[in-house]
Amino acid sequence: MGPSPDVRTAEVWGVFGTRLRQWRRRAGLTQAQVGARVGYDHTAISKLEHGTRKTPLPLARRLDDLLTAGGDLVDACEAAEAQGPVGTGETGEGVRPAPATAPPAPATAPPAPPTARTGPLPGEPPGGNLLSTLPPDTVLPTSLPTYGLVCPVHGRDGCAVPAHADVIALHSAFCALGPATVSCPPLDIDTVHALTALLAVCLRADEERAWPGATAVVERTLHAMLRWMALPAAPYQLQLAPLAAEYAQSAGCLRLLWGRNATAMAWLDRLLVWAGMAGHVGTEVAALSDMSTLARLEGDGPSALSYGGAIRQAAAGRYWAGAMSDLYQARGHAVRGDARQTLGHIDRAWSQMDRVGERDETEAPWLSVASVRLRVESGVVRALRDLAAATGDRRLALRAVAAARTALGLLPPGMHSARMLFLVRMADAHACARDPQAAIDIAGPVLDTTEVTASTLLGQELRGLHVRLAAGHGGRPETDEFTRRLAAVVR
Repeated sequence: MGPSPDVRTAEVWGVFGTRLRQWRRRAGLTQAQVGARVGYDHTAISKLEHGTRKTPLPLARRLDDLLTAGGDLVDACEAAEAQGPVGTGETGEGVRPAPATAPPAPATAPPAPPTARTGPLPGEPPGGNLLSTLPPDTVLPTSLPTYGLVCPVHGRDGCAVPAHADVIALHSAFCALGPATVSCPPLDIDTVHALTALLAVCLRADEERAWPGATAVVERTLHAMLRWMALPAAPYQLQLAPLAAEYAQSAGCLRLLWGRNATAMAWLDRLLVWAGMAGHVGTEVAALSDMSTLARLEGDGPSALSYGGAIRQAAAGRYWAGAMSDLYQARGHAVRGDARQTLGHIDRAWSQMDRVGERDETEAPWLSVASVRLRVESGVVRALRDLAAATGDRRLALRAVAAARTALGLLPPGMHSARMLFLVRMADAHACARDPQAAIDIAGPVLDTTEVTASTLLGQELRGLHVRLAAGHGGRPETDEFTRRLAAVVR
C-alpha cells in the first residue's frame, strides 16, 4: 500500500517548501508579510513551506519575484509539477490544486499596496504630466454624478466640474504631494470634483480604447491618494475615502484585465479599508467580487467561494448583493464540476435579480437597474461554460451559448473590452458543445481585430478555448490552423 495523498504531496513539494522558506528568511519577511503581498493568508504560506499543499505556478512566479529568487522558486515548482499530480485538490479548466485556506476576514485591515508599481502600464509616457496624453477632443463632464460616479461630498444632489484646464492643474497639484510632507494641506472641493470627473473620463476611455494613458493616470492618482490618506489626523479622510475606494476599484480591475494579479489584489485589499471608512457597501461588494475572480484565476477555488459568500455578509438583505454572491459561488462550484450546487446558485441569482428595484442604485451607483440582468447573465455564461468544461455535458454548454447571446444583446454600445470577452466566452461554450466551427467563426474576428497578450484576462479566456479545441477537435485543417493561431497568442 503506497503513501497517503497528504504524505505523497509533502514528499513531492518538500523541496519547493524548503527553498521558499530559505528565500523568505533571506528577505527578512515573516509568513504573514509574504502572504499579504501575494494575496494569501499566512497559514497558506506555512502549508506551502511544509510541502502539504501544491503551489500553482503563477503563485510561484509571484513569490520568486517578491523574494528576488532569480527563478529558483519557479524551477523548484516546475520540478515538482514534473513529478505528476498529487493530492485531491480541485481540478478544472487550467486550474491547479491550491491551498485550501479561506481568505482573511474582510474586517481585518490589510497592508497597503507596494509604494512602487510593478512596471509601466500601456500608454504610460516615460515622464512628464500624464494628462498630456489626454486626447484633445476629450470632453470632460460638466457636472456630477456621471458615468456611475457620484460626488463624495454632494452625493446625488449634483455639483459642477471645474473647467478642463483647471482639472489638469488641480490634478497636478494633488499628485505633487511628496512623501516627506508631515502637515495636512488643504483639500478644496474643486479638487474632489476634478478627480471624480477625471476618473469617469478614464473609465470610459479605457473601456472604449480611446485613451491608452487612462490606466496610468488612474494608478498615478491612486498612489497620490495613498500619500494623502496616510497623513496624520487628516480632517478630510472620510471625505476622500469614497473617491479613493473608487480609484482603487478601478486600478484593481485594470490590473486584473492586464494580468497583473498580485497588484490587483493589493489594491482591492486597500479598497476594503477605504470602503469601510466611507460606509460604502456597494464598493465593498465590487471589491469582493473581483477578489473572487482573482482567486479563481490563481487556482484557489476555496478562496473564490469564500469571497463570494462574503458578498452576502457584507450586504445582508440586499437582493442585488445576494444575486452577486450566488453568481460568484456558482463559478466556484462550477470549476469543481458540482452541477447541483452550481445550478442551485444560478437559480437563486435569477430569483433575486427579479426583485431588484430602483432604490438599489443609491447603494451601488455602478449597478444600474438595467445592468443587473447584464451582470447576472454574464456570470451565468461563465459558470455554465466552466461547468460544461468540467463535466463534458453538452447541454450545459448550449445553455451557456444561449446566455452569452442574451448578455451580448444587453451590452451597451462602445464597451469594446467587454464585448470581446463575451464573444470569446461564447466561442468557448460552442467548443464545449463540440461545435468547433461555430467557435472559430466567433473567435476568429476577435483575433483579427484585437491586440491580445497572453497574461491579460482576454488572453486567459482564449487559453481555455485553445485547450478545448486542441483536446477534442483536431484533424480538420481549418480547426488545426486556428488552434495554431491561438497557440501563438496564448503561450
